[in-house]
Amino acid sequence: MLESVELKSFPTTRYQGSKRKILNWLHENLKDLEFETVLDGFGGTSSCSYLFKKMGKTTTYNDNLKFNYFIGKAIIENQDVKLTEDDIKFVLNFRKSSNGFIDKFFKDCYYTEAENQWLDSIIKRIEKLTGYPENELEYKKALCYYALFQASLRKRPFNLFHRKNLYIRTNDVKRNFGNKTTWEKSFESEFRFFADEANKIVFNSNNNCFALNQSIFDVDETGYDLVYLDPPYISNNGTNESSDYLRCYHFLEGISNYSNWNNLIDFETINLRFKKDIVHNDFDKTNIHNSLDFLFNKFKNSKIVLSYKIGGIPTVDELEVLMRKYKNNVEVKSKHYKYALNKQNGNAKYNREVLIIGT
Repeated sequence: MLESVELKSFPTTRYQGSKRKILNWLHENLKDLEFETVLDGFGGTSSCSYLFKKMGKTTTYNDNLKFNYFIGKAIIENQDVKLTEDDIKFVLNFRKSSNGFIDKFFKDCYYTEAENQWLDSIIKRIEKLTGYPENELEYKKALCYYALFQASLRKRPFNLFHRKNLYIRTNDVKRNFGNKTTWEKSFESEFRFFADEANKIVFNSNNNCFALNQSIFDVDETGYDLVYLDPPYISNNGTNESSDYLRCYHFLEGISNYSNWNNLIDFETINLRFKKDIVHNDFDKTNIHNSLDFLFNKFKNSKIVLSYKIGGIPTVDELEVLMRKYKNNVEVKSKHYKYALNKQNGNAKYNREVLIIGT
């Protein structure tokens, strides 16, 4: 049994809403629950799935975004495949293309011209990896994409793709945020850094683990002792831009669908986001109550753990009532937590992570 969480051994992440910093608290609240099989329904960059895997659970990671699925494939489902130096050298062998998609369409958007050309090259090189059995090759490609996604995020102001704002990097002005030194590191050095990280965090848990790329509403509800849900968070004030993960990370999702990217883009948008009908959002203000009620009912035969925070829609009280429709025992745990770029971080009343546990 995992006695404590050593964050240094966990994957790093720059993902909106990541639970990595509170994994110790999650572990403390979940370690005494009886469960052997677990579904992480909104897996993101897999911090919580990785915790469950470390706890020795049969873990199923799920996310409806393909780029996240690649991450789950690389470090949750994958038990022992790692990248060799020859693999890394192969994908980093730059080949300038005259028809690179990123170079053609994303000029002056997120990265420099040279970086766009590098991205086109490495994506094509990853897909040309060969010489391994099919299953092993899938994991090696997933590990490459893991490194590429993390490198891409670290070179972005705010670690997001919600705005066309390369100028933040390139303007010669005084800054009071961000890390220009990191932004200007080469993609190659960043890729190598995260390829090394990926190799270090791959481990064999001696329990089968799986990665899915489905809507949570389509996942088979049977076979899980515990279901962990960390859905998009809808604040009761503000724009909720960060709750739309496709809007925030559409560029990485495009990389994951490189050969079909042209058909997914809304070319009327300034920063070339995906078309609005590509992924239906079941978690906006108009439908989130019904969506969560549906999920609580869907997984009522499993223990349910909902990650949340104060100040959302629905309220914590409303969610507790909702879960009691399907669970006899419901506990609410909370913890003061400081969020990045949040002006109210000192307010222990309003800046709180919440766990609603139904058994």
